[in-house]
Amino acid sequence: MGRTKAGLAGIAAAIALGTVACTSGNEPTATPTTSLPTKSAVSPSGYHPAIDPANFQAVVDNGWFPLKPGAKWIYQGSKDGEPVKEVYVVTRGTQKVDGVPCVVVHDQLFQANGSLVEDTFDFYTQDRDGNVWYFGEMTVALDDKGIMTDTSGSWLAGQDGALPGIFMEANPTVGHSFRQEYYPGQAEDQFQVLDLSAPVSAPFGSFNDTLLTQETTPLEPGIVDHKNYVKGVGEVAELQVKGPQPPEELKLVSYTPD
Repeated sequence: MGRTKAGLAGIAAAIALGTVACTSGNEPTATPTTSLPTKSAVSPSGYHPAIDPANFQAVVDNGWFPLKPGAKWIYQGSKDGEPVKEVYVVTRGTQKVDGVPCVVVHDQLFQANGSLVEDTFDFYTQDRDGNVWYFGEMTVALDDKGIMTDTSGSWLAGQDGALPGIFMEANPTVGHSFRQEYYPGQAEDQFQVLDLSAPVSAPFGSFNDTLLTQETTPLEPGIVDHKNYVKGVGEVAELQVKGPQPPEELKLVSYTPD
């Protein structure tokens, strides 16, 4: 049985209190997946990827998006015209979502004064072909007193009609596009691969051969984001290239593998 939206809000509230539990255990026996649900291949009403839990494992070692337990990324940039810091940590626990074992990532966004404004747990898994799937997120927004103000955008695959999507291909190909998530009216991000050798500069370093993707959502048709990934590191930069001004931007400052 899927949770109602009220139930999702309850889980998000638990996250705000730091009470979400992760479990660990043996990895399932897996067999290769046969096809990927591309964004362009299906309409929203027809989108329904076939998910067999035996095809997935809670080990994400995709070169473009490695999620080794204990790894930590720190980003700095701006949001809504204010400086922010994002701390992205792969926990050492796993969680089953819709029967699929997932890696749990703790993602926190802080204002310049150190106040926590967004607190999120993301759930990723990898199929036996090496493609990374996104199975949901529990997120809360907080005011300057640390009180939860919003849980919109929270979703879990298999609950209330929400469906998972591809977050990163095993072998990204220019022109390929995928749904990253599908929870109607709440989470409908999608991406397209634009380049495999894009230059980018960040405090962490300068690179000439990054994977460049473009992210959009029909929920915010006027906004377009670009993201750069470095093999063996993951995301190093994110820039809003279309939308409200000033544009939002995050760049990698430090990366600790574990």
